[in-house]
Amino acid sequence: MANEWLKMSVGDLGRGIGAGKIDPVDLTTAFFDAIKAHPFADRIYARLTEDRAMAEAKAASIRAKSGQRLGLVDGVPASWKDLFDTAGVATEAGSALLKDRVPDEDAEVLKNATAQGMICLGKTHMSELAFSGLGLNPVTATPPCVNDHDAVSGGSSSGAATSVAFDLAPCGIGSDTGGSVRIPSAWNDLVGLKTTAGRVSAKGVVPLVASFDTVGPLCRTVEDAALMLAVLEGGTAADLRGATLKGTRLLVLENGVNDARDEPRAGFESAVGRLMDNGAEVTRATLPVIEDALALSGVLFTTEAYATWYDEIEAQPDLMFPEILERFRAGGQFTGVEFVRAWQALAQMRASFHAQTAGFDAVILPTSTIMPPNVERLMSDHDYYVEENLWALRNTRMGNLMGSCGLSLPTGLPSTGLMMLGAPMAEERLLRLGAAAEKVLA
Repeated sequence: MANEWLKMSVGDLGRGIGAGKIDPVDLTTAFFDAIKAHPFADRIYARLTEDRAMAEAKAASIRAKSGQRLGLVDGVPASWKDLFDTAGVATEAGSALLKDRVPDEDAEVLKNATAQGMICLGKTHMSELAFSGLGLNPVTATPPCVNDHDAVSGGSSSGAATSVAFDLAPCGIGSDTGGSVRIPSAWNDLVGLKTTAGRVSAKGVVPLVASFDTVGPLCRTVEDAALMLAVLEGGTAADLRGATLKGTRLLVLENGVNDARDEPRAGFESAVGRLMDNGAEVTRATLPVIEDALALSGVLFTTEAYATWYDEIEAQPDLMFPEILERFRAGGQFTGVEFVRAWQALAQMRASFHAQTAGFDAVILPTSTIMPPNVERLMSDHDYYVEENLWALRNTRMGNLMGSCGLSLPTGLPSTGLMMLGAPMAEERLLRLGAAAEKVLA
């Protein structure tokens, strides 16, 4: 049974615990046994929190046996990206700049998860300071893509995704500033939820661009995404019962389709066809406001990122992966006037975008325009690295710029995703739509 548990969803594991068929201690032990035996474990997990996890599992087991469970997820494990503070355990955000940084308390979202009985397996590898969509990190480790072990797994929540894809966690908690939950979810055939900025607490989360940083789960099912959103914010999970595509109005954003390479486009178009066959009404349009917003992303993202990390970076720049260092330093070229003007312009663009898309249940497009790039070529070809990083994040960044919530679903073609963008703070509505779509895309 233990091997079957490793492939089960958070919801199914929770129901198994509730039915007395799964003991949280046995479940947690099964995951640690799998991690220790896995050839890629050191490239996926930065460090394990085994003592903590086993103590949490024993407590969950006692609650389960005495009928005192805290909820459906009580006793279910999860992995945590290495930018969520863990009390007494190093949190280094994939960077030598933060080596041996040990926080005194957990991040607020981890506190919320622990209060609901979830078990912390450990911290997963990530792009350095979360500033890349590729997941390449020669400073710490580069997790492999589940579908191509010579390729990157997507970033920056690379280990979060691969911990689930390689059956080493039921769910990974990551962050998304420009696509860091959705890209690795798509490339590893998972469901990834990008929450609206400001909805889920970022207290105790190592920042990249606080204006855009969001927290979200990478998991196997839309139900799990809904459950984990509730866990992270200490709320109630969206009701997904009866979700249907009939009468749903979807807008295909051609901006994100036309530039996609053959395989991501094929996966997306196949998925769109199945949505239409099951009752979704699909309209296609190109929205120029999206291109205008993308043109601002350089000043908006890099300026704040460099300002946030300037002291640490310039004190020891030699400790950084040169590609990431160069990307941070690009933020130094913009003036304060340019930065403020960009934000003022973006506010107007967001209003225009949401007005133009208000009549639709979601905007849809390929999650990524490219397939996972080769690790060796990224390391040896600077131009290839820069180009692939920009193209990887092109479509996901649209959601961050527009302030949307977003959901990436597997299309059925390996390492390709269909992304749905919803209105700000409309995660429950988006998750219901995702649950309906999931049934026909599975």
